[in-house]
Amino acid sequence: MSPSGGRFDGRVALVTGAGSGIGAACAARLAAEGACVGVLDVRAAGAKATAAAIRGRGGTATALTCDVSDEKQVVAAVAELLASYGRLDVVHSNAAALGRDVYGRDHHLETLDADVWDRTMAVNVRGAMLLVKHAAPRMADGGAFVLTSSVSGLTGDLDHAAYGTSKAALTGLVRYVATTYGARGIRCNAVAPALVLTDAARLALGPDRLADKEAERLLPWACAPEDVADLVAFLASEEARCITGQTVVIDCGTLAHRPEHALHQWRLAPP
Repeated sequence: MSPSGGRFDGRVALVTGAGSGIGAACAARLAAEGACVGVLDVRAAGAKATAAAIRGRGGTATALTCDVSDEKQVVAAVAELLASYGRLDVVHSNAAALGRDVYGRDHHLETLDADVWDRTMAVNVRGAMLLVKHAAPRMADGGAFVLTSSVSGLTGDLDHAAYGTSKAALTGLVRYVATTYGARGIRCNAVAPALVLTDAARLALGPDRLADKEAERLLPWACAPEDVADLVAFLASEEARCITGQTVVIDCGTLAHRPEHALHQWRLAPP
């Protein structure tokens, strides 16, 4: 465990999509506060790198490779984590289909390939459901689920309809999980970030889109992965023991004002 200890001493956490970005930051934060962390990613190299970094800082972590849309792989990953640490207390479902082959092809509804829609739903929604299905029965002393949704699931846009719809579905799933398992002391919440300045986001958006995103937010800074990790750790901790069934927005004020960016897009659209 982390030599400094913290809110998760003696607890075991599973973080999906933890090979980079938000997931890696959340895994690191939970480990820094004492959790033994299962670092799960579809990319073995990413999972191993995050786990190694945690161990290098004195934490405890195990790398797991899994496609969360595959039920047999989810069952195996949960079983492996339980075999390593004997319990499961926190699940942060963060995995999402964000590759160029899926998210990169998720554009206008009239040209959207059905396979892009299906793969987005399989990873983003089915994956979260499978984690709940196979993790919740193993949570003997209560526990907490935290799902990564998005402001894209709370608003409409002209792009990424599959992604946004999948994130909206997670808001509904959170309520069902909270209702189903609340009597057992298991809580379920979601975080809904706007743009988070991961390395991948910087590369994918480029200077012009990043400038647009900057204009959308109210605060003079953007969210970093560590900011989301702060919120995830809070929601997973006993400090949030009375919070369940909620989707908490972390967006630097992006949704708190008139959407000028969307108006600009409409002005540019052909008649």
